[in-house]
Amino acid sequence: MKYTITLLLFCIGFTSLAQKTYVQCGQLLEVSSGKMLKEKTLVLEGNRILELLDGYQQGAAADSVLDLRALTVLPGLIDMHVHIESEFSPTTYIKRFTMNPADVAFESAVYARRTLMAGFTTVRDLGGSGVNIALSKAISDGRTPGPRLFTAGKAIATTGGHADPTNGRSMELMGDPGPAEGVVNSPEDGRKAVRQRYKEGADVIKITATGGVLSVAKNGQNPQFTVEEIRAITETAKDYGMLTAAHAHGDEGMRRAIEGGIQTIEHGTLMSESTMELMKEEGVYMVPTISAGKEAAKNAEIPGFFPPVVAQKAREIGPQIQNTFARAYKKGVPIAFGTDAGVFPHGTNAQEFEYMVEAGMPADEALRAATITNANLLGMGEELGQLKAGFLADIIAVQGDPLKDVSVLKSVRFVMKDGKVYKQ
Repeated sequence: MKYTITLLLFCIGFTSLAQKTYVQCGQLLEVSSGKMLKEKTLVLEGNRILELLDGYQQGAAADSVLDLRALTVLPGLIDMHVHIESEFSPTTYIKRFTMNPADVAFESAVYARRTLMAGFTTVRDLGGSGVNIALSKAISDGRTPGPRLFTAGKAIATTGGHADPTNGRSMELMGDPGPAEGVVNSPEDGRKAVRQRYKEGADVIKITATGGVLSVAKNGQNPQFTVEEIRAITETAKDYGMLTAAHAHGDEGMRRAIEGGIQTIEHGTLMSESTMELMKEEGVYMVPTISAGKEAAKNAEIPGFFPPVVAQKAREIGPQIQNTFARAYKKGVPIAFGTDAGVFPHGTNAQEFEYMVEAGMPADEALRAATITNANLLGMGEELGQLKAGFLADIIAVQGDPLKDVSVLKSVRFVMKDGKVYKQ
């Protein structure tokens, strides 16, 4: 009996060791060097990459083989700025009064799946109602398909600021939201709001350092926090191990955010040369979101799409983001990849690569921003963003060479996340 059990345990152990997956790659992008490697095989065990071999290997009889010999294989892409709960339309403003949290949850699951199928295996969600936190847990537990989701929960604003949830409401409905609702007016409020986000399960802290385009408020660029308020938020976030991001269009609000310790500036539309230098000095990353600027400007010309106050801001701010990005890139400002998906349709995130390349960033650098750079910012630089031994098996594949034609990233043919195939 003892011999039988020992033999059975040995066989089970042998079988688990033998069952590997061999991914045969026609081309494989080594993002760290920007080199395209020919005829390689990735060997996977469980949800991790075991090794990278030359040629087309297929292992033992018990192993499985994925034939991607006609495709170019890359690490799963990472988008540092999405809003997974919503997708902008002319009905967005009224939906805030007609949709229940359950409605938002069902819609967000659709957007998450669409994002994953587009090759974005990890995203940073920068603000919603809190449903995003529940969605993150559901994806992590395998209850619904979607990208690995780092979320800010509810973004933090000042009273009347860009992320004040009561902007545009009647006096009767406006009320006086506070830190629990993500509205702060002092350093003490800021600390409490961060701790509340942590308590709720958020991974990231996002503030709206300036006015914004899509909020129903007059100014799209004025500074909306003091440096002291921002510093209290970033110091508290650091205590809790949370990355910080600041929405910012206006230059003064950007400068305050950087001086207050923020790690990424989202949009950066009206960034001055001196602020670019400050970002370089402090190692603060710009997340340009060119796609969102172009989409907002386009929709502003559709009668009735936006309220008049929003349409005016969209016309003024939206068209400027790409040019600012071009100047910032040439200046040497650190760049991370982010799109603001949700302002435009989820699943079309890869159009951002075309806009970045059009503005002067080589395709290999844009891809590095969407893989290695973003993985490092998320504290996952040893697990995500590269196809190397020990890394998580987040793998995508496209037809063609994205270094020569970056638009091929808009048609992803194969998606694997955490060792599981979602699209083939």
